[in-house]
Amino acid sequence: MLEVRGLHTYYGDAHILRGVALSVPKGRVVALLGRNGMGKTTLIRSIMGLSPPNVREGSIVYAGAELRGLPPHAIAGKRIGLVPQGRRLFASLTVTEHLTMVARRANGAGAWTAARIFELFPRLAERKEHRGSQLSGGERQMLAVARALMLNPELLLMDEPSEGLAPVMVQHLEGIIARLRDTGLGILLVEQNLYSALAVADNVYLMETGVIVHQSSAEALRGDRETMQRFLGVK
Repeated sequence: MLEVRGLHTYYGDAHILRGVALSVPKGRVVALLGRNGMGKTTLIRSIMGLSPPNVREGSIVYAGAELRGLPPHAIAGKRIGLVPQGRRLFASLTVTEHLTMVARRANGAGAWTAARIFELFPRLAERKEHRGSQLSGGERQMLAVARALMLNPELLLMDEPSEGLAPVMVQHLEGIIARLRDTGLGILLVEQNLYSALAVADNVYLMETGVIVHQSSAEALRGDRETMQRFLGVK
């Protein structure tokens, strides 16, 4: 589904991503883990065509087509959804307005509509006329995920979705991610919460200073304390 190959990305003269390569198959959750400042969000921005940063070398292939060089709206139009770090909601728009403003028509019983969103997130149904500024942190994160789903994506990029959430909301989010994977979505999950990521991921990549330094199944990493301590600081 998604293949990143030999990606080199810069902020000005600062060389951030150094030959990054990873893949996200259909119906799998792939977690990208690493300490703060290692280049994980830079990779998400590079995939989505956001500037900065500037991709100078490598390729980003999705469903057989090259994404590198396309503007962000064209990439989103290829059914790639983004749940950005920090939610990035509009304070003055209601829940319903957030959903309808990005809705993309799709055919089939599995298409995402506002009604289906409210089945997945009953809390949002209760808050559908509340504005972004009136929602709790957990509700805002639900809405950020819901908004991305309204694009009817086949690939979902999630950047630090558990950030700032209470443990009970993190567990709820894990359940949502697992359900989305079961619908056939491919998911690239960038996370600081190691154990939350391992609870839902099929495969994992570890990044250090812009380089992929480890790749394995989530199950294999759970049993590899040495690697987790070396690259993630887990004691």
